[in-house]
Amino acid sequence: MRHRNDVISIKDFGGVGDGKTLNTKAFRAAIYRIEHLRRRGGTLLYIPPGVYLTESFNLTSHMTLYLSKDAVIRATQDTGSWPLIAPLPSYGRGRELPGGRYMSFIHADGVHDVIITGENGTIDGQGEVWWNMWRQRTLQFTRPNLIELINSRNIIISNVIFKDSPFWNIHPVYCRNVVVQFVTILAPFDSPNTDGIDPDSSSNVCIEDSYISTGDDLIAVKSGWDEYGIAYGRPSSGITIRRITGSSPFAGIAVGSETSGGVQNVFAEHINLYNMGVGIHLKTDIGRGGVIRNITVSNVYMEKARTGIKIAGNVGDHPDDNFNPNALPVVKGVVIRDVWGVDILQPGSIIGLKNSPFTGICLSKINLHGKIKPGTAPWKCSDVSGGAVGVSPWPCSELTSPGQTGSCSSFI
Repeated sequence: MRHRNDVISIKDFGGVGDGKTLNTKAFRAAIYRIEHLRRRGGTLLYIPPGVYLTESFNLTSHMTLYLSKDAVIRATQDTGSWPLIAPLPSYGRGRELPGGRYMSFIHADGVHDVIITGENGTIDGQGEVWWNMWRQRTLQFTRPNLIELINSRNIIISNVIFKDSPFWNIHPVYCRNVVVQFVTILAPFDSPNTDGIDPDSSSNVCIEDSYISTGDDLIAVKSGWDEYGIAYGRPSSGITIRRITGSSPFAGIAVGSETSGGVQNVFAEHINLYNMGVGIHLKTDIGRGGVIRNITVSNVYMEKARTGIKIAGNVGDHPDDNFNPNALPVVKGVVIRDVWGVDILQPGSIIGLKNSPFTGICLSKINLHGKIKPGTAPWKCSDVSGGAVGVSPWPCSELTSPGQTGSCSSFI
């Protein structure tokens, strides 16, 4: 984390932390000063204690946004003045609705050497107004993320609380060299699509030592949507996830479902999950294309989940009717080991695609305990091959029949 000799305060630019005064001009003026004065080593923008209401704003390179202990940067609930931006090229349209999308609350495009940190101050998206628009189907465009970094590199996000995002919380897309650590991400269980951290067509990303409790996937690795993601062709790779604790009605550690650029070399370990929909979820669909490979998840504890492990080729929606039904995803080389679960309703489900079976699915030392419904198999499998050793309850025959373990012998 780079030390900044040049320090300015939002109060130097007229910032008022009373929770009522709109501070958009102060934030934009402070960041304009950082961008244009270009102090050697960059500049730290200090947010003192107080609640600073503001519209969305853009970060710039060589800056640190530093929130003191009792500082809150709070998004305005005036959705009518929220700026619109173009859709991401790998998505072709807004994720929720055709056309553009609302700009993220804190936004950056084409920046480098940016740090968002402090003393566990809070970035509050005040997302409920957006969630209600989604519920009432009155949204005109896709909701804003809390933080989105596009085409950026050398980013650190640490020691901040993220609260009540309108949509996804932290979304690095087309980025490289990103560290997210010691963050807390909070949103109600019933808040729609409030994913925690979604690395998207990004490489060299480390997510660690964080607590996430939201209404959707805690961490979901993505890489573009159907024909747009295939055409853009930028994978997510080199993603490290470790020491994460959280709860969600959806997934703990997820890949997908937008994986059209490919996802490779993902390593997740020491994950603790409570009150989950699905503990570990790899998800894709016909029309996605893309190769998901070399995914390793280990040392997971989960307590109270609908499904422990799910790998599926039939999850997700499409941007439009122009997706190619022959663009089948490839899933190969997935290692899941050292998993312990209690109060798990269904241990596992691995459903590949008939014309693109999942291969090299390797399960080792997995114990998923709970009350399975009478008459239902603990594991559901089809169109999958691989191996299993030390798995309880015993998984499906596709993974345990003699000769199946060859591709997994080096992992299990």
